[in-house]
Amino acid sequence: MKRIALASEDGSGLEGSLSAHFGRCPFYTFVNVEGDQIVNFQVVRNPYYPNHQPGVIPEFIHSQKADVMIAGGMGPRAIDFFTQFGIDVATGVQGKVRDVVMAYLRGEIEGVVACEHHGHDQACEEEKR
Repeated sequence: MKRIALASEDGSGLEGSLSAHFGRCPFYTFVNVEGDQIVNFQVVRNPYYPNHQPGVIPEFIHSQKADVMIAGGMGPRAIDFFTQFGIDVATGVQGKVRDVVMAYLRGEIEGVVACEHHGHDQACEEEKR
């Protein structure tokens, strides 16, 4: 089983929207998958919303047993923290949580897209701090 964490704009679970930034989202949706099937999901409030210190959210996501973190954008420092915890990161994504998970399971989403390429320079710079 794989556990995928997704930065979420709302508490609507699989029907919710992916957040543009992993650290400044109000919720995380954790989706458990087996093979190419969603088994279940859990929505958790971001305990550090709207303010956080570098490294605390990757540590929180790690404590939730996630294997993958997906968000619209993320700074390089945060990516390094996730990598240190052995958590794969995918960014540059938008859409409904369910659609993003299914695209990930089909291999259509992977890797990191630099924040400056999708118009969130200031927020990404703030997340690097």
